[in-house]
Amino acid sequence: MADFREEEALGKVYDAKIMARLLSYARPHWKALLACIAMLGVAVSLDLVQPKLVQLAIDRYLVPGIDDPAAAAGLSRLALWLTLALVASFAVSYGEVLLLQFTGQKIIYAIRKQLFGHLQRLHLQFFDTNPAGRLVTRVTNDTETLNEMYTSVLVNLFRDLFMLVGVAVMMVSTHPKLAAVSLALIPLVAFYTRFFAAKARDAWREVRVRLARINAFVAEHVSGMRIVQLFAREAQTFAEFKRENDEYNRASWRQLMVWAVFRPILDLLANVTIALVLWYGGVQALAGTLTPGVLLLFVTLARRFFEPLMQLAEKFNILQSAMASAERIFMLLDTQPAIVEPANPKPLGRVTGEVEFRNVWFAYNEGEWVLRDVSFRAEPGQTIAFVGHTGAGKSSIINLLMRFYDVQKGQVLVNGVDVREVSTAELRRAVGLVAQDVFLFSGDIASNIRLGNTEISDERIREAARTVGADEFIRELRLGYDEPVAERGATLSAGQRQLLSFARALAFDPPILVLDEATASVDSETEAAIQQALHRLTAGRTTFIVAHRLSTIQHADQIIVLHKGRIHEQGTHEELLARQGLYYKLWRLQFEERLEQKEVSSGTLVPTAHPSA
Repeated sequence: MADFREEEALGKVYDAKIMARLLSYARPHWKALLACIAMLGVAVSLDLVQPKLVQLAIDRYLVPGIDDPAAAAGLSRLALWLTLALVASFAVSYGEVLLLQFTGQKIIYAIRKQLFGHLQRLHLQFFDTNPAGRLVTRVTNDTETLNEMYTSVLVNLFRDLFMLVGVAVMMVSTHPKLAAVSLALIPLVAFYTRFFAAKARDAWREVRVRLARINAFVAEHVSGMRIVQLFAREAQTFAEFKRENDEYNRASWRQLMVWAVFRPILDLLANVTIALVLWYGGVQALAGTLTPGVLLLFVTLARRFFEPLMQLAEKFNILQSAMASAERIFMLLDTQPAIVEPANPKPLGRVTGEVEFRNVWFAYNEGEWVLRDVSFRAEPGQTIAFVGHTGAGKSSIINLLMRFYDVQKGQVLVNGVDVREVSTAELRRAVGLVAQDVFLFSGDIASNIRLGNTEISDERIREAARTVGADEFIRELRLGYDEPVAERGATLSAGQRQLLSFARALAFDPPILVLDEATASVDSETEAAIQQALHRLTAGRTTFIVAHRLSTIQHADQIIVLHKGRIHEQGTHEELLARQGLYYKLWRLQFEERLEQKEVSSGTLVPTAHPSA
């Protein structure tokens, strides 16, 4: 089985359907591209005029050796025309490159914007199964590869075509027999190029696969460097990296060998062509049927004819890369969101916090039910807690409430409306989520609480922070609420990040609050402070709490005990303890563990050895 981090298998070197789709992005800029093509035609014409002027100068004035003021004047005029052709060629080429690059950037800007916008609309399950590094590559590297295709291949291909046709026409119109000699090796060049294309494609594919593997390996182990060092895995990790690096090195060498053979052989064929021109043209010149200027013209044109072919290697590489990048970009764009917005969304109106799960069945993978016939109701202002063993389905209930996933059977209702009939934006505005794994963005403290919502004032940010107890540590920072936050909040402790996530949720003032293991990363003192704040926060607000620490949910109006995807027990803390069921066993287990830890730390209890010790 292929590593899920690898790049997907590449398609054909040239795919007409993909190319047609790529051209659709260029269609709005057809005037600019057409202007570029026209400028290329002018530039090629000016390039071909230059050797013709040199030929005229040799045959008319230099070979005859005329010592005549008129001849000197004619030679000066040709030199002036040659200079003007050189300057004009530079000016036209400069304008064409500038316009082409500007147009290419506009095309890539549109593709990149469409791609990132599409990513934001995709469902969470897509991100669970696709590595972040691969998606970043799509938005950055792959789009930049397309830019090279638009600028270096798509338009400049016309330059090569104009040059080949122009050289052939000039050769045939000047001396047909010598033209036939000059173009005699073209069938051999065509066969060799086709053979090279097949070999290069295979070598290039292998390099791409190996590069993808080594990038994924480096990204994963740099992110997990703390664990690598903690368990002293440096030597083993280096050995694994060396194996991946060796495979990439071998693949790169195979690719280099293909490229290294192509260019020299093409140079050899070009030089053989020039040798044939010199041989046949020299014989004709000695016989007096060919002038030296025409012979020099053909030598120059033969070299010009092979220039586009010699650049084929680079263009082929760009085209192969562009086809692969385009295929992957379009695969991403063609991925349809599993969470579909309703055609005519129903308004939630004023959200009171009424939530109901009605006979809900849910599975992440077909047939593997995570929730089985789950039904419960939360009245406005109630606090509902979910407990149970790992994998019982607690977080899945939260995912369904937020509509990160959709149910397979049953309904999830907010304010009496099925969440599938409501705009996801309106639904998620009504729900505030505080998760165990807090994500902070690069910026500052205030921007991480506000999250770009300009309606949230600085005073409201400070009030939210004071309410959850975050204001104290924020004011101790050098810049307070303007303190820079590193990527993922690396400069803050886990508890501080958790407090900021509380402040973030409260600043948005949602009528429904979800706490998914929200106090798991804070110490006992901070947890006590948060528990006090939560009593004020949950007043008049429907709150759902997922917790392993049962001591944090004793105040809940309902405690729902989940077991293997079903509701096993339901009631208040006192009611569930009185039943002495699963909740009672979980409570007793945690209570005894904490009591034993407390007695051990105080020295009043010394644990005895296990009987089998």
